[in-house]
Amino acid sequence: MKKYLNISEVSKIVGIKEHTIRYWDSVNPKTDKIRIEGISTKSKAGTRYFNSDNLKKLQKLKSLIYNNGDHNPSLNLAEQIISSKRKNSNPPKNTNFISNLEKSERIQKIDQILKKMRIFLK
Repeated sequence: MKKYLNISEVSKIVGIKEHTIRYWDSVNPKTDKIRIEGISTKSKAGTRYFNSDNLKKLQKLKSLIYNNGDHNPSLNLAEQIISSKRKNSNPPKNTNFISNLEKSERIQKIDQILKKMRIFLK
C-alpha cells in the first residue's frame, strides 16, 4: 500500500463519497475552524492526501455516523433541528414558534453531540 492516497482512492476504500470527505475536512465559515481535525494531510497547494491514520479516523467517523446503512438517530435529530431552523428563518406572522429557550437547549444538545464525535475521533 502506498504511504499516501488521494481522495478518490480513499473514497473507494472507506465507502464514503468524495464530496462528503471534503465537507468534513473543510472550514466551517461560522467558526473558522476545520469541521473535523486530522482527516487529511494537505500539500501547500491544498491537495488532500491521506495516510493510514487519516483512514482510521474516517472509518471511525463513518461507523459513528452510519449504523447499518442508516444515519445515527442523534445526527438525524440534529439535522431536523437545523432544517426546521432554516424553514423558520422568515416565519409568517401569527404562528406558534419554538421559544428561544427551547432553541438554545437544542443548540446545546447539538454542540454536545459534535463535541462527543470530536473526542471519539481523537
